[in-house]
Amino acid sequence: MVIKMQNSKSDRIKYLVDTLNQAAKAYYAEDREVMSNYEYDALYDELVALEEETGIVLANSPTVTVGYEAVDELPKERHESPMLSLGKTKSREELQSWLQGNSAVLSWKLDGLTIVLTYQGGKLVKAVTRGNGEIGEVITNNAKTFKNLPLQIAYQGELILRGEAVISYSDFDKMNKAIENEADKYKNPRNLCSGSVRQLNNEITAQRNVQFYAFSLVKAEDVDFYNSRMEQFAFLAQQGFQVVEHYIVNADDILGRIEYFEKEIENYDIPSDGLVLTYEDIDYGRSLGRTAKFPRDAIAFKWADEIRETTLLEVEWSASRTGLINPVAIFEPVELEGTTVSRASVHNVSIVRSLKLGIGDRITVYKANMIIPQIAENLTGSDSLEIPEVCPVCGGPTHIKQLNDVQSLYCMNEKCAAKQIKAFTLFVSRDALNIDGLSEATLEKFIENGFIHEFADLFELEQYQDEITNMEGFGEKSYKKLIDSIEVARKTTLPRLVYALGIAGIGVANAKMLCKQFDYELERLCKADEEELSAIEGVGEVLASGIVAYMQDEENLRKINRLLEKLELEKPQVSAEEQTLAGMSFVITGSLTHYENRNELKDVIEQKGGKVAGSVTGKTTCLINNDIHSASSKNKKAKELNVPILTEEDFMAQYLQ
Repeated sequence: MVIKMQNSKSDRIKYLVDTLNQAAKAYYAEDREVMSNYEYDALYDELVALEEETGIVLANSPTVTVGYEAVDELPKERHESPMLSLGKTKSREELQSWLQGNSAVLSWKLDGLTIVLTYQGGKLVKAVTRGNGEIGEVITNNAKTFKNLPLQIAYQGELILRGEAVISYSDFDKMNKAIENEADKYKNPRNLCSGSVRQLNNEITAQRNVQFYAFSLVKAEDVDFYNSRMEQFAFLAQQGFQVVEHYIVNADDILGRIEYFEKEIENYDIPSDGLVLTYEDIDYGRSLGRTAKFPRDAIAFKWADEIRETTLLEVEWSASRTGLINPVAIFEPVELEGTTVSRASVHNVSIVRSLKLGIGDRITVYKANMIIPQIAENLTGSDSLEIPEVCPVCGGPTHIKQLNDVQSLYCMNEKCAAKQIKAFTLFVSRDALNIDGLSEATLEKFIENGFIHEFADLFELEQYQDEITNMEGFGEKSYKKLIDSIEVARKTTLPRLVYALGIAGIGVANAKMLCKQFDYELERLCKADEEELSAIEGVGEVLASGIVAYMQDEENLRKINRLLEKLELEKPQVSAEEQTLAGMSFVITGSLTHYENRNELKDVIEQKGGKVAGSVTGKTTCLINNDIHSASSKNKKAKELNVPILTEEDFMAQYLQ
């Protein structure tokens, strides 16, 4: 009964954290309110009370702020006890007989990065990756940003547990949708999670929405679990951990439970590559000992992939804006996991060679994680496929580049049409010059007809009015709409232009940051060297090197200068004298009277060099709240930290005069 009560409270904490975070995002980032200040403060106060009562404080709780920190390297540490791999089977009957008449716990086998956590005195003190099973990397700062991980728990003894760090399919898809260049997209959630967890800067980890699911308790001093794995799971849930979905099973019902998981995985948002079966009786499991490789108290069940045999018809080489040419296998259509598939990415030259591919070879294909078509095996192994020496788009020479033992094919022709089309597509996109009416198909026609060769040509399309209006899909009306859109785009900002140029590694945020760093002077950015660029927070050696290489290329500079003749760059009017709020941080809450909304006041503060945060800390200059006597959580926090609370008018009089 105690566990159920505690679990309901930890569930309530998770609900409150999610609800308050969603409300804060809507309020501060989207300029809309999903609840009143009164409702927010009531839920916030309830969360504070529950955290104090249970001792559970989640990493993404609005009551805490995790500081970001960068390190030069991840230190390594030997595990207290070796982390062995599990024996595996794909046979359900073998899994059933493995029970030997015993009960066991059946749970998801998640496909992420295994992490060992240590808590002392109720606080997270260490997080280490599995590594090679003997030695792992210490990633404590990164683990503190996992969005569902408790930073503080009620249990005060030493607690060691294992779990899986994962990135959900939905979060993975969101991140990939934000990346325009196909070649730059992440390959799968597991690799993205592994790279995210092992970052040297935990601010990057925080942006990736990594989640943690506990699957095994290693040590908890002075706690009686009644020799039960299920009790251990209940204890971990009681401490606020999200545990893997699990059920007690025996020989009579295990096959039915496997069928349940099999149906669940079709829509399960967390990457999983199977199930884990562990004896419920802890002492019995330990008494079995282990082999040289595997413990005997648990076994992994891997889903049997649906594999089909087919014939390789061709390999299509697909060029991108960066010059990378990706091989795609085209084969006779087969049915896999309920859909017809005929294509599978082969990713790079290294994989082509390892599979020994040749046209006409008999191959087997499957869907990785039941989603992504892949080649499993080449039954023929003719190894006769020729790697193209010329680009399939422009006919220019290709070159195989090797990076970290991976060989990839690149087109070396800077004037390649594929590069041009993708480059123009980025240039006219919403976050760049934002020119309506120029789809990729239209751009391709303009390039083929010789209307455009470089970006500046887009602003001289009037000379082709007759040709364009007579093109299929165009007419006088659509032509005029296009020209009007181009005229509007002439007036733009330097951050939009820098992003539009398509310099490798520079996204929207980086473009804004770089332009601000160089006071919105393109000439200064063009002349910056690697040392100067690398010193900027958020710019590493690779990005700095890429920027310098781009800006030192004479042809690139010629194109930029010609483009600048067509544009009118709006430069923010910022002077040192006007940066009166530089180094100051403010928090805004409640309704305003002199400003239309909080975003308008936020813009004013930022234009004067100040920052606007979402929560009150010891570094807050002042809290802006027209109801200075309210009992809101922000007012309480400000009073606790001796942060001044000013009305809107008092703030304006003190800071904006």
